[in-house]
Amino acid sequence: MVYEHTNSKGKKYYLHARGKLFYFGGTQKENAIDLPEGYDIVENERTGLPMLKKKA
Repeated sequence: MVYEHTNSKGKKYYLHARGKLFYFGGTQKENAIDLPEGYDIVENERTGLPMLKKKA
């Protein structure tokens, strides 16, 4: 299952991985993944871009 996040501005982002690099993109591609264990989603207040953050 692919992780999808809708930000506070209403835009949808999909979580992707390239090795240990995680990133959000506006379109779903073949390297889209589900949310990995031990991570939370935070959003940049100014731009609305979602980011992964390790749980404490």
